[in-house]
Amino acid sequence: MAAVAAHFGRDVERSLAKIAGIVAHARERGVDLLVLPDATIGGYLHDLYHPEGGPLPPVVGLDGPEVAAVAALARDMVVCVGIAERAGPGAGARYNTAVAVHGDGVLGVHRKVHLPLAENEAYRAGDGFAAFDTPLGRLGMLIDFDKTFPESARTLALDGAVVLACLSAWPASVTDRSDRIRNDRQAHLFDLYDCARAAENQLYVVSSNQTGVLGGLRFLGQAKVVDPAGEIVAKTWAKGGLAVATADVHGDVARARRSMHHLRDRAVGAYALGAYART
Repeated sequence: MAAVAAHFGRDVERSLAKIAGIVAHARERGVDLLVLPDATIGGYLHDLYHPEGGPLPPVVGLDGPEVAAVAALARDMVVCVGIAERAGPGAGARYNTAVAVHGDGVLGVHRKVHLPLAENEAYRAGDGFAAFDTPLGRLGMLIDFDKTFPESARTLALDGAVVLACLSAWPASVTDRSDRIRNDRQAHLFDLYDCARAAENQLYVVSSNQTGVLGGLRFLGQAKVVDPAGEIVAKTWAKGGLAVATADVHGDVARARRSMHHLRDRAVGAYALGAYART
């Protein structure tokens, strides 16, 4: 498994060329599952508070040449890639979408459900979470802010996912800037959520992220692989690169759940999942 930390901007052709190089490097390292960042093709927003103040990511169709090109590069590898998906006939309507591809084509699609700040000015929200089958086993996908909510990952785990691919364009804090990324509040949360989602669901999390600067946003990197105990087993820190880990995924998940099985031992009747507590 490999999680990618890299910078991707508005130039689609340049992004596809960069993906080709990353896939080739991952193949040399024996990678079976490659998770690229959110907004890999066309880049992310320039501003989270006023996204329409800058150029928005170009829209891409699930059946378009860009996704087909990544599938052709993938061959026997499963590759998760982030796009701004065309949402209907309107030129500007888009979803923030993660697509899992293989040489055989598209395996799974996830549209980001949780839209922070003013992201809804640029994207429509997805409406659910579902795992899907791949040659490597059952996989689920999340897009950055989705992993803040435990219900997102839990839904995928209950749907049989043994690996969660978390694609992110997660920036450093824009309201409480730190001189060092490692001391940034958002850097801490980014790692915390990855580890918590893995440990509470006893599965693997492969978490990618953008790096560098786009508009007013500085991205954290910190791509990683987290095991079912919530331990980080590979990480890139703030720079670009691949976080690569080798594991017996199904064996490790089965061992983690052998005695204390978090999904089996839930007290479903005790949870007021539909309630909203007003304070």
